[in-house]
Amino acid sequence: MSHLNPSFWMYSRPTQFLKATAYLTRFFFLTSLVLVSIGFLLGFFYVDADAQQGENYKIIYLHVPSAWICILLYTTLAISSFAYLVWQHPMAMFISKITSLVGIVFTFLTLITGSLWGLPVWGTLWVWDARLTSVLVLFFLYLGYIIFFYSFANPSQGAKVASILAIVGFINIPIVKFSVDWWNTLHQSSSVTQVNSSIHLSMLIPLLLVFSGFLMYSAYCYLILLRWEIISKKNKMHRFPNDKNP
Repeated sequence: MSHLNPSFWMYSRPTQFLKATAYLTRFFFLTSLVLVSIGFLLGFFYVDADAQQGENYKIIYLHVPSAWICILLYTTLAISSFAYLVWQHPMAMFISKITSLVGIVFTFLTLITGSLWGLPVWGTLWVWDARLTSVLVLFFLYLGYIIFFYSFANPSQGAKVASILAIVGFINIPIVKFSVDWWNTLHQSSSVTQVNSSIHLSMLIPLLLVFSGFLMYSAYCYLILLRWEIISKKNKMHRFPNDKNP
């Protein structure tokens, strides 16, 4: 099976797709830029500093949306990986591959911002806290998917092995989410989704704006990488018109 079989590209009319998405990519990028900029301006300059942590607390406006995105993307990865194993559809394989590439970036950003936030609070960049450790495992799950995907000469074989890892690794998602409730950890409890706690609207709005901006940026990355894949496929088919399994 080819990386993405030719019938898919003929059905999707790549030339028309490239023209249509040229506008969509600009829309997603500009929208993400506006949303993230407004969210950061409100969070860093409008919202008051925390009474205990001071200005250091404002890294929450980067850390928390990144964490939400990396969990959401891994859920998407697990679903698309399951779909690929069941139906062997090339689009499911492509979505999984792109999701792993975008997801590992946001997971790395979550780890970095979490460490920077923890330094003034805990006095160290890293502790083997349940939440931090489970997010680190999430990073290695993304990394493992990428390694397995590209380690096989036959892309479909690599996708199958990577998909199994992604599905098994989904068990880590509830651990990431509920680790602060299941164990006595240094990491603070959830301020947004916890039933018995609340977050002030002045803080919630910037968080949701940045999160929405990150969603738009993720969509932008999907389209950019899909366009690159189509252009590469078209160029390869032009160079090797008789190659049935490029």
